[in-house]
Amino acid sequence: MNERDLRHVLDVLNVFCDADGRHGNPLGVVRDARGYPDEASRQKLTNELGFSETVFVDDPERGAVDIHTPGQRLPFAGHPLVGAAWLLDLAELHVPAGPVWARGDGEFTWITARAEWVPPRLLQRYATPAEVDALPAPPPGEGWLYAWAWEDEAAGRVRARGFPRRGGPIVEDEATGGAALQLTDLLGRALNITQGRGSQILTAPGPDGTVEIGGRVRLASPAAVPARGIAGPAPVPARRLSVADALRLMS
Repeated sequence: MNERDLRHVLDVLNVFCDADGRHGNPLGVVRDARGYPDEASRQKLTNELGFSETVFVDDPERGAVDIHTPGQRLPFAGHPLVGAAWLLDLAELHVPAGPVWARGDGEFTWITARAEWVPPRLLQRYATPAEVDALPAPPPGEGWLYAWAWEDEAAGRVRARGFPRRGGPIVEDEATGGAALQLTDLLGRALNITQGRGSQILTAPGPDGTVEIGGRVRLASPAAVPARGIAGPAPVPARRLSVADALRLMS
């Protein structure tokens, strides 16, 4: 890391935690993105950190953010925007896909988005949650797979796992807001999704074709930074760490 990088602070969040603050998908947020002015520098940091997504805040007052996953820039992504909305405490965020409305209700942070903003994924239904749990990581095949099954159809409770299957460092995505949005749009009903090791995602379809996605967000401790390319659970204790700290913990 050079001196420029050492001056910048990285917030590490866990997005879509369970009721006890456990699990959730790790997210890196660079609040002051001026030290990473172009796509090449942002991709370099994103790849070094190894989170499924990293957010660069270009304008904290307007809510302009730039989302990167290892290997590409994203016009929209669910869990990064829920995390950024919680951290920045704004009612609106701006990404290339369009304006994203946000709100908090105390325990949960919500964003409103559209299913067409999310790249196509295979939403594959399984007969039981046990079949979803038994899948290898990743399952055979190509293309993004969102495996799901009803835990309680009447109550809208779903068991799910997400597999990018694109040859990158992320084998399994712990909590996937975009896929939850697509599944909600497909089924046309509110869902309570348990994904990965135990992350919780809540959704609700809107009257105008939008979908609201909500979840709990927590600041993560340095010990929560995952090994490179593995999205996993983290404890609740909070501290902001430098980029250098994050990379050292991951080495």
